Amino acid sequence: MQYHVSLEGSDTAQGGPDNPFRTIGHAAQVAMPGDIVIVHDGVYREWVDPRRGGTCEADRIVYRAADGEKPVIKGSEIICGWSRYKDDVWRVTLDDAMFGDYNPYRQPLFGDWLAMPSRGEDPDKHPGMVFLNGRALYEVTSLEDTFAPRYRDHVKDYVTDVACAIDDPEMTQCVWYARVEDDRTVLYANFHGADPNEECVEIAVRRSCFFPRRHHVNYITVSGFELCQAATQWAPPTSHQVGAIGPNWATGWIIERNLVHDVKCSGISLGTSEETGDNEWYRTERKTGHQYQLEAVFKGLRIGWKKGFVGSHIVRDNVIHDCGQNAIVGHMGGAFSTIEHNHIYRIGARREFFGWEVAGIKLHAALDARILDNCVHDCSLGMWLDWQAQGVRISRNVFYDNVCDLEIEVTHGPCLIDNNAFCSAMTYDNYAQGTAFVNNLIGGTISNNSVLDRFTPYHYPHSTEVAGNAFVYGGDDRYASNIFLDGAGTLGSTGLSAYRGYPSTMAEYLQSVHDIFASGVTNGHDPQPVQMLYSWDNAYVGEAEGPEGEQGTTHVASPVNVRCEFKGDDLYLLFDCPTELADKKAAVVGTADLGVPRIVDERYEETDGSDIVIDTDIVGRRRTELSSVGPFAELHPGSNRQLAWCGAVRTTDDACPSCGVKEW
Repeated sequence: MQYHVSLEGSDTAQGGPDNPFRTIGHAAQVAMPGDIVIVHDGVYREWVDPRRGGTCEADRIVYRAADGEKPVIKGSEIICGWSRYKDDVWRVTLDDAMFGDYNPYRQPLFGDWLAMPSRGEDPDKHPGMVFLNGRALYEVTSLEDTFAPRYRDHVKDYVTDVACAIDDPEMTQCVWYARVEDDRTVLYANFHGADPNEECVEIAVRRSCFFPRRHHVNYITVSGFELCQAATQWAPPTSHQVGAIGPNWATGWIIERNLVHDVKCSGISLGTSEETGDNEWYRTERKTGHQYQLEAVFKGLRIGWKKGFVGSHIVRDNVIHDCGQNAIVGHMGGAFSTIEHNHIYRIGARREFFGWEVAGIKLHAALDARILDNCVHDCSLGMWLDWQAQGVRISRNVFYDNVCDLEIEVTHGPCLIDNNAFCSAMTYDNYAQGTAFVNNLIGGTISNNSVLDRFTPYHYPHSTEVAGNAFVYGGDDRYASNIFLDGAGTLGSTGLSAYRGYPSTMAEYLQSVHDIFASGVTNGHDPQPVQMLYSWDNAYVGEAEGPEGEQGTTHVASPVNVRCEFKGDDLYLLFDCPTELADKKAAVVGTADLGVPRIVDERYEETDGSDIVIDTDIVGRRRTELSSVGPFAELHPGSNRQLAWCGAVRTTDDACPSCGVKEW
């Protein structure tokens, strides 16, 4: 059955092409497994809460844009009737009844790992947002701050103090402030000379745009929509993670070809259930956040966290930008999922608030996830895999102009990172072990950190079943056939010099353990020296350093400066390649070459247990038996203009118009 939705329709109609429904939400109450809901042009101001999902992959419910049309789902309402308060500041009074059970201007942003004013940190902000002609104003924390907003073209990153350019500096002079009075909300705003009664002013009022309120609404496809202006709440892993769109603890969703933007916190959520936690660390402080996070994992297992019941989603071909916390967030619910060919940018870039959960992609417990062929740039942190990134593969992505491209934290591997271009000044903030880097361009610095105060679970292969817990001792990493540049950054060091002094074999590691035991200084505890670094066939440019004794090392004295450039929808890397780098070749790497991480005892393998062979490059071109190191199968001396990311949306049956490759 096909149902149609149009702003010209009626929810008392039959839902056919000639008598469509008026709201998507009504269609979502009617649709049954196998049905298709076709939505036509227009702005739909509603929270779509689907009543039911499909029963299996072949019997799903599909919500899609009508061919050639662009329906928009907004979490906002247009607000008129502004009166001038003083100077350039305007005021409007809103009855709380308009918000229903969720007033995002009465409730502050709050939760675990968010900087809170009660702890002497950043002042309160709110989930609400105010928009002038589609552009978000900045929230200030006092009425006085609305009168003379300060123009800014840069803002400091909270973690690194790096000065980051603001995308639209003029908007820093457009600000708003909320004051709650009994049963009404008063908004004050400085529109920088604009008259809000003559322009389009919207305020975010709904927590989501497309998100079931119930669990296990499975096998839904959402395709071709614009979703924006949702008043999403802070989404740590120990709370209910609600995004502008998401499945809410279900399985089998496909979220594709959508434009998601301008939400307060998270755009797409593959997040956890409220049954696994509700910010107890923030609310009570009875235990540490780490302890509540650990408990959340076991609560998830108790309510059915397993393959085929939760996770196994596909998020592909979306454009996601200007979200305050994440483009994609998830805890446990992203396990066994594929995140593919998304364009993600300006995430956490406004820096209106700060917490330890901000990144373009931020996933906890993303077991066996595949993160492929994404372009991530101009974010505070490009991607952050936290806890249990076991079996994850990160392949064919491009990262640039992020404060840091990648962080992996408190996880034990195996995690495979291949054929990526890391072009920011900081490449990798490493709080993990058991990670393998193969055929990457590593343009920035690397830092290494052990984590001996928080142990985290690891699992039986390709399962959510917990096999044990361990600390992160550092090392047990692999680096093969990568190019290391000598980019400058404030985090870590270039090349593999962060691993200086690490053993290079298991025998050396065990000898260090034996030596500590023999010294008698263990105080009854097991010694935990850093683990092994396995590295071979890497190329080091300029001052980037490799470890002593590495086999197949190439040092290139001439500098290599890489520049990213879009042409249409495609991203190219431009650089001059020295002859000795172009001549550097290495054998194809696969499962048999990478060994097994010491703690987990799981191979670097496909999700079905079969071998991985890394025989294609960053855009899918086949590698020969001996091909160039780094993410491109072929380098040539002199000027290189290498296609790194094809922006065109295509199927496996279509050849890419840029590179001619058919396969993803």
